[in-house]
Amino acid sequence: MTEENQRMPRWVPRATALFLVGLALLGSAVWILIRVRSLIIVILVSLFLSFAIEPAVNWLARRGWRRGVATLAMFTLILLALGGFLFAMGSVLADQITKLTNEAPGYISQIERWLEDQFGIVLETDSLIAEFSSGGSAARLASNVAGDLVSIGTALMSLVFQTLTVLLFTFYLVADGPKLRRFLCSALPPSKQTLMLKGWEIAIDKTGAYIYSRTLLGLAAFFAHWVVFALLDVPSPVPLALWVGIMSQFVPVAGTYLAGLLPILIALLHQPVSAIWVLIAIVVYQQLENYLFAPRITAQTMNIHPAVAFGSVIVGASLLGVVGTLLAVPVAATVQAFVSTYIRRHELIDSELLDDAESDDPIDGENFGEEPL
Repeated sequence: MTEENQRMPRWVPRATALFLVGLALLGSAVWILIRVRSLIIVILVSLFLSFAIEPAVNWLARRGWRRGVATLAMFTLILLALGGFLFAMGSVLADQITKLTNEAPGYISQIERWLEDQFGIVLETDSLIAEFSSGGSAARLASNVAGDLVSIGTALMSLVFQTLTVLLFTFYLVADGPKLRRFLCSALPPSKQTLMLKGWEIAIDKTGAYIYSRTLLGLAAFFAHWVVFALLDVPSPVPLALWVGIMSQFVPVAGTYLAGLLPILIALLHQPVSAIWVLIAIVVYQQLENYLFAPRITAQTMNIHPAVAFGSVIVGASLLGVVGTLLAVPVAATVQAFVSTYIRRHELIDSELLDDAESDDPIDGENFGEEPL
């Protein structure tokens, strides 16, 4: 073997150096992303809020409002609504905890007698009853918690005001939205400017459509459950119906279960039979919403397939936790609409796999994201 063949090829040191430099840059990028993860989340939340608020601000601006004043007005309206909801729910929970504490000794005695009569089981519950009686540790704890729950609305509102960074980002993204877009477009060629503005417009439209459709469904759920709770004589029907309307529509996946759990528990404390009827009413309404209301509303506002929505929620939760869960659906709708705008469509071939068994019409690939009517 000659000396030339034994010598290391010239590209090996260079490739090794490039690999090490790339690895170092990748590690640095990951380190930076981990350190600024909170800032990235703040920016994403601010973008979502700005997309949701901007249609209303634009509507006010077209009627002579200054953008800064219109944005501030929307902020005030949203914070007042949020504060009122939290205060109402805190008051309901405080009342129910106090009621549970006062009536717990009677519940325990009834359970003791029922077990003894039906199964001959004798339980010594005097010490447990004493804990819920006047001066008992459980009574004192529940009393303290009930008193604190009244101020939950105020405490959470102060937490909202502490998120000054999110509010400032959102305010300037909305109030100075046109200026920001002009600044970004000035650094891009005309073809890229069109692409960026189109994506921005789709994001605003889809986020606004998401808020609009969820609001309509939430109002329908609120009025329906308000009537049901009032007819069943469930305590605090208005706050509980408001809870169902908001939680079931704006908290993905688990929102439906959280929405129904609280009214059922409160109805159970008030009158056990009422809890059964509340459960039946909630289940029946969910079926009506899933198969009657939601498809017709979302088909006109936010065309996204349920499977796509569910998958996006899982991905969003894995990446960003709770924030990702809340942002997943509008982001997925925006990406789907953007791709649908620029993807090239072709004529479909004849195949049984492309036939819709319900309508006997070929499936249009453009309508995959639409809810069935």
